[in-house]
Amino acid sequence: MENYKSVCEKFALCGTVRSVEPYGEGHINLTLLVTTDEKRYILQKMNTNVFPDTEGLMANICSVTQYLDQKGVETLRVVPTREGNCYYSDESGKYRVYDFIENTVTYQTVSDREVFKNSGAAFGEFQNYLAGFDASRLTEVIHRFHDTPNRFEHFKKALAEDCFDRAKECAPEIEFLLSHKDTYGTVIEGLADGSIPLRVTHNDTKLNNILMDAQTNRARAVIDLDTIMPGSMLFDFGDSIRFGASTAAEDETDLSKVHFDLDLFRAYAEGYCTAVKESITEKEATLLPYGAYLMTVECGMRFLTDYLSGDTYFATKYDGHNLVRCRTQLKLAGEMEANFDAMGKIVKEILA
Repeated sequence: MENYKSVCEKFALCGTVRSVEPYGEGHINLTLLVTTDEKRYILQKMNTNVFPDTEGLMANICSVTQYLDQKGVETLRVVPTREGNCYYSDESGKYRVYDFIENTVTYQTVSDREVFKNSGAAFGEFQNYLAGFDASRLTEVIHRFHDTPNRFEHFKKALAEDCFDRAKECAPEIEFLLSHKDTYGTVIEGLADGSIPLRVTHNDTKLNNILMDAQTNRARAVIDLDTIMPGSMLFDFGDSIRFGASTAAEDETDLSKVHFDLDLFRAYAEGYCTAVKESITEKEATLLPYGAYLMTVECGMRFLTDYLSGDTYFATKYDGHNLVRCRTQLKLAGEMEANFDAMGKIVKEILA
């Protein structure tokens, strides 16, 4: 880790660096814990293959975190370089440093209803705090990330080419996606005509991207802001439900174990909707159940597109892994669709 100590010297850290050690479970950036004789920091070597626009990405993070900090909200704090820049670059890579947020924990899975409710409150508060931020200022670091109609066009192209002769193995999944084609455009169309507000979106609203207080288990700060972009709150709410309100893992092979848990939906919605009560529009509130469906079916679509294309995007552990993932997502999407009325009633009750 000696070479990373020299990188640390480029940043305006307090104290002398004593150690640099691997930290966390992230898979995209290299994350290191830096300990000085005064405090601790997080050093990250950024993955420029996944996020080539470092300037735009860091501008997004700095503008959002500075906005939150000015409002008195606990958030990531970017430590500048000694020259006053928000990141450092040399021939070995591009680096950034954050203050380490002490006395916090993260959860990898939804352990109980209360934890999921707290995560809903965290992302809802994050959204609400940023309701006054002009999202059009942000760079789209992943182009058309949640443009579901565009994702559908990619799927159709992969299906038409069927380069690996796999379409015959997934006829029910193909039929599901084709038969639901008229359900994919609502959010993109609403953003285009202004009927759905353009908002700051996190776009990776997994439970482990929230730092919880180690004593109270309440949310302290939302982290992993690389995918901060302009979009719709329906994306963030929906992806949280996709991830957290399932009774099984994303790659569960036994579909009889895969169900949409309406009680977990209620738990998350209680946290989220209570937090955004003052800023959510009537149309957004009505579309929250649809947002959960949309993000789930889009994820299944992406898995199937990758499977048909030879597994070139998502890392897989065995042949057919992406098809297994696709099936869990479409099972969930179908159950969400069947529960739209119940989900809508829950949202109305919370927002009443």
